[in-house]
Amino acid sequence: MTDAIQKELKFLVESHLSFIYPNADNGELADRLMAIMELDGSCMKPGVHANSWSQKDIFTITYGDSIRRDGEEPLETLHTFFNERLKDVVSGIHILPFFPYSSDDGFSVIDYTRVNDAIGEWEHIVEIGKEYNLMADLVINHCSSRSGWFDNFKQRKSPGADYFIETDPNTDLSEVVRPRTTPLLREVETLNGKRHVWCTFSPDQVDLNFANPEVVCEMVGIIKLYLDRGVRTFRLDAVAFLWKEIGTSCINHPKTHEFVRLFRTLIEHHSPDAIIITETNVPNHENLSYFGNANEAHAVYNFSLPPLLVNALVTGNSNHLKMWQMSMPPAQMGTFFLNFIASHDGIGLRPAEGLLNEEEIDALANTMQNFGARISWRTAEGGRPKPYEINVTLFDALQGTVRGPDKWQIERFICAHGIMFSLEGVPAIYIHSFLATNNYSEGVDLTNHNRTINRYKWDYDELCEKLDDGYSHHCKVLQRMRELLAIRIKQPAFHPNATQFTLHLGEQVFGFWRQSLKRDQSIFCIHNISDTEVAIPLSSINLISLNTWEDLVSGEKYTDLHKDLVLGPYDFVWLTNKPGV
Repeated sequence: MTDAIQKELKFLVESHLSFIYPNADNGELADRLMAIMELDGSCMKPGVHANSWSQKDIFTITYGDSIRRDGEEPLETLHTFFNERLKDVVSGIHILPFFPYSSDDGFSVIDYTRVNDAIGEWEHIVEIGKEYNLMADLVINHCSSRSGWFDNFKQRKSPGADYFIETDPNTDLSEVVRPRTTPLLREVETLNGKRHVWCTFSPDQVDLNFANPEVVCEMVGIIKLYLDRGVRTFRLDAVAFLWKEIGTSCINHPKTHEFVRLFRTLIEHHSPDAIIITETNVPNHENLSYFGNANEAHAVYNFSLPPLLVNALVTGNSNHLKMWQMSMPPAQMGTFFLNFIASHDGIGLRPAEGLLNEEEIDALANTMQNFGARISWRTAEGGRPKPYEINVTLFDALQGTVRGPDKWQIERFICAHGIMFSLEGVPAIYIHSFLATNNYSEGVDLTNHNRTINRYKWDYDELCEKLDDGYSHHCKVLQRMRELLAIRIKQPAFHPNATQFTLHLGEQVFGFWRQSLKRDQSIFCIHNISDTEVAIPLSSINLISLNTWEDLVSGEKYTDLHKDLVLGPYDFVWLTNKPGV
């Protein structure tokens, strides 16, 4: 690193810190953070508005032990499965928290520096990172009440004595936004008597105190460790809740945004191709704010997509989906949307607020309950409960419509993924969507935890038998998904930042137009999201008659543009003037 870049970097780090800690002398802290990251030699200045991604980038979301085989570490089994079944169509793997934990399936971290010995070791993580873009969670807002830091807090010794947020229980905290119904404060016995600590998510997940610079140093050290172990994509878990200020909502605080900018500055100067993704399960406009001016997150989760897409497919009406898509600003160069429609958590409903009304959200939740879903709740204004999340596997969520189950489950499920694979952004597919896993209701009964319904652990041999049998829905879905992804990765018009415009072809149809960055390929993506046949005049799609148009999905060519495009229930086409190779 040249002296000029070194000086510029220190200026940037100090600027971030001065906003967060305005009354402190931040020069020494800036030097300390740069030293932790070893930013003192050959690092390069990151590019501005540079894309280090393309249509070939596709993530899978999975737990380290989602697939297990007797006599083998789960991370080894996972690596084998990806190499055998998905390597040619998946470029990145998001391994959900793989650390020792005490609850919430990994999101209550006991030790950030170790791999959970129940699933493997660091060497397994490193090996996966050599072949795939490895995404890891930076569980930044809180840690486990069984962590060494919290033990030290109770013993009043360092490190940890001042790592947590103590609050008088008589304080008015009514403005604080809560994602859960559990009490915000937890009483704990310490050597200095009873104290009350802040717990946004659960009594076992104790919020870290970022007003203490020592906590920042600890977290930056963890970031450096992950980089050294091959992590190139950081998912900042629950980051929206990071900074607490009494008298505010304690969500999306300006200082929280500044922390994202600080972490980006440090990470980019260490590894210019590294990526930060913010996990902010909040209403749409709040979520988009984490792009900043292309100087915060490289990517944000498209949280409104899952509830709106599922709602469209079970109602047969695309109007809300289209209205939302038209309101979405295109991601600036150097940023992208991470598109997902299923995850380890469920279908979040807060991102649908303001897009669906309360009656529509309740109707969606009721339909999903008829398909075996569970509903998780949050405490809203005035202490009243509101549905927060639908817990269900996506395959079972799409088993029917508002009228009940029907025969179109696989077609509806594939249509949902056809939409996600062709939208602006990078797709992220939950492992249980690839495998078309059904609701694990027995697991919910065992754990009394709603999210367990979508966290089944497959036996490797049993899974392979189903995937190879030629007739199970697991086999059919994986084959169709692989075929669609193999098409996607060849199309320049499916670049995450390629142009996108919404088409208006009736409420039963969800369509949009994509154009490559070089403007040499167009794709019209037209999806029937209903259980009845639709006919669309080709003349209404504005296809240029001088071109030859081909459906990438079926291979069919369209030469007579005066005919109708006929789509059966949940059929879709990707019409292009220039198939990618």
